[in-house]
Amino acid sequence: MSMTGQLRKAVRLRQRRNAVDLSHPARSPLGSAVVNCAVYIGGVRQEDDCPAEEAIRHVRKAGDGFVWIGLHEPTVEEFADVATLFGLHPLAVEDAVHAHQRPKLESYNDTLFTVLKTVCYVDHDKLTATSEVVGTGEIMVFTGHDFVVTVRHGGHGSLGPLREQLEAAPELLAKGPAAVLHAIADHTVDDYLAVVDSVQSDIDDVEAEVFASDSGRPADAGRIYQLKRELLEFRRAVIPLDRPVRELSTRPYPVVDQELRTYFRDVADHLARVAEQIIALDELINSILQAHLAQVTVAQNEDMRRISAWVAIVAVPTMVCGIYGMNFDHMPELHWTYGYPLVLVVIAVACFAIHRGFRRNGWL
Repeated sequence: MSMTGQLRKAVRLRQRRNAVDLSHPARSPLGSAVVNCAVYIGGVRQEDDCPAEEAIRHVRKAGDGFVWIGLHEPTVEEFADVATLFGLHPLAVEDAVHAHQRPKLESYNDTLFTVLKTVCYVDHDKLTATSEVVGTGEIMVFTGHDFVVTVRHGGHGSLGPLREQLEAAPELLAKGPAAVLHAIADHTVDDYLAVVDSVQSDIDDVEAEVFASDSGRPADAGRIYQLKRELLEFRRAVIPLDRPVRELSTRPYPVVDQELRTYFRDVADHLARVAEQIIALDELINSILQAHLAQVTVAQNEDMRRISAWVAIVAVPTMVCGIYGMNFDHMPELHWTYGYPLVLVVIAVACFAIHRGFRRNGWL
């Protein structure tokens, strides 16, 4: 890895978040799947974690605020009670439980169902043909008038730090459940920006290796293909999200007020920037791959040229020595005392002259 790549990796390590991860089992007293369940009124968290039934009852009795329930990889049985309590659509529930969905936005009556792909950069000491560069997960968000249900899949993308940040800014939470949806989308897209910078660092390292003037052998094509595969997975997470975010910023959904649509436009702009960077990196990888293949072709041509040059040199003594297989009476070594050494000298001079000519022309 180049010195620039090492410096970038060190910066990424220093920039890792130190916020508390609420997805840790010790912070999940409500069950194996329920990470957190809290009531927010006026943007302020009201009390400690409580069951979903009690939380929504408290909100609807007060006539204000909302409930935010976070789950991590729930089973059908674990999610059934929550789905029944909030009247979630069965199709959306099935998608939330089984995951592996494309980023999308669907409206079921007054409830929005949003799917976002989370992405993380997988640190590695050295990029190989099998290195994992981009890790993906999913966050499903059910947004209603008085509730937010988040379902997370994957080992990264915890919403614990984000929940703590929002609780430290009650003026944002006071905007309602759609504010949580915006924060999750904004947080996810910000992670995209960090990941695309890290992937670009790996691509820069591979590019430097391919075009290194002191490289005796072409770069490993497996590393280039691996980067392209990982970038393709990254692209599948980012590009389809553009339409949902655009719809949230333009269409008048009941749970998203006019002010929050302005915030979603900002997220859409950041997402467009990421998409442009990914497309540019994909084109760069294609160019690097083509340059690598061209280098391989040139190296093969040079090898064939060297082989041909040596064959031409060996052909001279082969031709001269082949004469000795003919049954002539007067020929060197038989009736001429100095004929044999003279032939050897002629062969050596001819081979030297051919070798020198090939060296001057760059064949050897």
